[in-house]
Amino acid sequence: MTDILARSYFGNTLFSWLVALGLALIALGALILLQRIVLRQLARLAQSTETDLDDLVLEVLKSTRRLTLVILALYAGSRVLSLHPDLTNFGHSVMVLTIMLQAAWWSIAAFTFVFQNMVRKRMGGDGAGETTLGLLDFVTKLAIWSIFLLLALENLGVNVTGLVTGLGIGGIAVALALQNILGDLFASLSIVLDKPFVIGDFLVVQDFLGTVEYIGLKTTRLRSLSGEQIIFPNGELLKSRIRNFKRMTERRVAFNLGVTYQTSHERLKETAKLLQQIVEAQPSVRFDRAHFKEFGDSALVFEIVYYILDPDYNFYMDTQQAINLEVFRQFEAKGLAFAYPTRTLILEHGFRPSPIADDLKTGS
Repeated sequence: MTDILARSYFGNTLFSWLVALGLALIALGALILLQRIVLRQLARLAQSTETDLDDLVLEVLKSTRRLTLVILALYAGSRVLSLHPDLTNFGHSVMVLTIMLQAAWWSIAAFTFVFQNMVRKRMGGDGAGETTLGLLDFVTKLAIWSIFLLLALENLGVNVTGLVTGLGIGGIAVALALQNILGDLFASLSIVLDKPFVIGDFLVVQDFLGTVEYIGLKTTRLRSLSGEQIIFPNGELLKSRIRNFKRMTERRVAFNLGVTYQTSHERLKETAKLLQQIVEAQPSVRFDRAHFKEFGDSALVFEIVYYILDPDYNFYMDTQQAINLEVFRQFEAKGLAFAYPTRTLILEHGFRPSPIADDLKTGS
């Protein structure tokens, strides 16, 4: 038995190979056990806290591949062997590549967690942003694997300086050629994440107004009140001043009405109180003020201001209609007259022309 163990295979005795295998198995078992213990403790911590950081760490560690643990264990066991320098260097390169590959998997797991468990929750099921996030997910993963590939080539002794320089110059040229498209793409990402508006919101942008119908990678489309579709490039849209009426919590309403100049002083004071009572009688309305504002050309003008606590436009119009009808009824019942454009012509008797006019008539 001793002779068998003392036999040499590839520069090491069989006993050394068995010791290396035993160490590799022990290292693999220890790594697997450590991984399970850490994951179990992190899972308990994640359940007891409301933060997403421990959940992020848990998901990242879950992405640890069993192949990574096997290669690390084999590398640890091989340290007791006397191997050829080329084989030692090869093992070292394999270990480094394995660690870099695992780092890429960890990075992808972290990115996926952030976007699926944070960003998509914030989106609230908004399907319009799924295309943008899908493209961003693809670009990010492509960037991670590209970095891994470059590092792997450099670790294998390949000179990647020229390749990186060429890619850099090519990337700059592509970015310059596609700067408008890229600008709209990043603007689309900003809309999805920051959510200044979502599908269904009613927007006023400069002289255009309509309901958001679609949010894409390059354009956002509104359906106007008259029926046509208005298309905005995302980059230009975010540079504009956007008024989002869907986010309105209440609506301020101000309107004027006029009574005739024949209205008495006492009736004017009563009219302001009457207008206040009419507005306050409406549901979901907060009265602000009613004042005798000014002397108009043909009317004594009252200004009434109130707030509608429901931002719906139809509710606003129904409320204003109810106020107008009640004002008309109350004015009719109390004998108050609405003013309308009038002109009074005053004729004076006994008018005598000037002497100059008489001279013109006589021709003198």
